[in-house]
Amino acid sequence: MNNSNNKLKRKLKLQVAISVDGCIAGPNYEMDWLISDDEIMKYIDDIAASVDTIIMGRKMVDGFISHWSSRMNNSDDPWNAFAKKMIDIPKIVFTKTLNKSEWINTEIAKGDLKDEITKLKSQDEKDILVYGGASFDSSLIKEKQIDEFYLLVVPIVFGNGKTIFKDLKEIQKLTFIESKVFGCGVVLLHYEVKKN
Repeated sequence: MNNSNNKLKRKLKLQVAISVDGCIAGPNYEMDWLISDDEIMKYIDDIAASVDTIIMGRKMVDGFISHWSSRMNNSDDPWNAFAKKMIDIPKIVFTKTLNKSEWINTEIAKGDLKDEITKLKSQDEKDILVYGGASFDSSLIKEKQIDEFYLLVVPIVFGNGKTIFKDLKEIQKLTFIESKVFGCGVVLLHYEVKKN
């Protein structure tokens, strides 16, 4: 039996802020609940240093590029250097509707999700970071494409927000790597996905 996982060289890492009840956005896509501090900034920066590609879905890219572009252009912003990194790192946007990228350092992927991810993972480069969109993250998780989860658990509960785990058809087992409590109350949970 040919196991394509033997040829995979890169990990796909999902780093996401998540509520205690597993939501990555409020019911109306609210994001004003996110909290951060210098410790979190440093931790997120370290994760970004381990990758050389960012992937995301079409619904996420406009807000992502405009957000980090504006912060990069504000020299007084404490996230200024990180924002520049987010703009400079090559990005791949998964879409069925676009044929050409409108954004800097951004390519389009239109093929089958699993095939495109397998192609990326087989390259001899640094790891890949997912900055999603809820439905894109959910698709990657459902298709068992995520290798590591970096869940930044924020002390808030929505009850009916946007979740990324609802489409699972079977249990996925995880291996605990580390946890960390930040001064602002956010808790990092880092897991690797157990491969069958």
